[in-house]
Amino acid sequence: MCNDHDFNNNKVNRRAAITGSIAAGAAAAASVAASGAANAADDPYAEPAKPALPPSDMKLDLKRTALVVTDPQIDFLSPEGVTWGVVGASVKHHNTVANIETLFRAAKARDLTVAVSPHYYYPTDHGWRFEGALEKLMHKIGMFDRKGSLTTEGFENSGADFMPQYKPYIFDGKTIVTSPHKLYGNESNDLALQLRKHKVDQIILSGMSANLCTESHLRELLEQGFEVAVVKDATAAAMLPEGDGYLAALTNFRYMANAVWSTEEAVKHIQDAA
Repeated sequence: MCNDHDFNNNKVNRRAAITGSIAAGAAAAASVAASGAANAADDPYAEPAKPALPPSDMKLDLKRTALVVTDPQIDFLSPEGVTWGVVGASVKHHNTVANIETLFRAAKARDLTVAVSPHYYYPTDHGWRFEGALEKLMHKIGMFDRKGSLTTEGFENSGADFMPQYKPYIFDGKTIVTSPHKLYGNESNDLALQLRKHKVDQIILSGMSANLCTESHLRELLEQGFEVAVVKDATAAAMLPEGDGYLAALTNFRYMANAVWSTEEAVKHIQDAA
């Protein structure tokens, strides 16, 4: 059992382990910002002036609709989280933390089904014998680590915990908190089952991070026959020398989702729906 001193030291060590990635991420963020400013459009995320794909005609039926939020957790969304050095610029640029809360508030006001799909790693997960690049990194820095599947010891205010401002919505006794997904998509948890049991087939999707868990949830939910609108400014992603994760995801959102909305648009759809 770890005492508070050990726990605090572990947090320091986790942050130290990602120092190199933080520096790289900051440099990449600066590079993206500089190149964006140099572009004629100024904003690499702006909607295309002449879109080639047909516009969305998705209309919500609130009895069949759920807000789904992926990974609304400290390690992704707080300066205290271990990934802040590489996702922080994107989170701040899109106002992601506040926008997710706005969606929670709007969904609760209309009594929508709300589901949270969290990401947890238990000690046994560190025994995996092969991993992808990000799996290696997440395990190295202790991202989303919990002491075990049957204990909440050390969970509160850890990187795996939910952002404090979201807890009133998540812990209201109505929100579905699914079993954890282990990589990126919801194939490994009970999200689809929970949604089907609530007779939901329309999804408003938000959360972290755009090109990983959010996009993977989008893909799996579409394959499962759900109609999915992604809220583009209620997500964010890492910026690394390997690329801007948000820009990669935004392209795929536009190609695949039934709708791509801003938070303001999503709230209006929720408020105006029958």
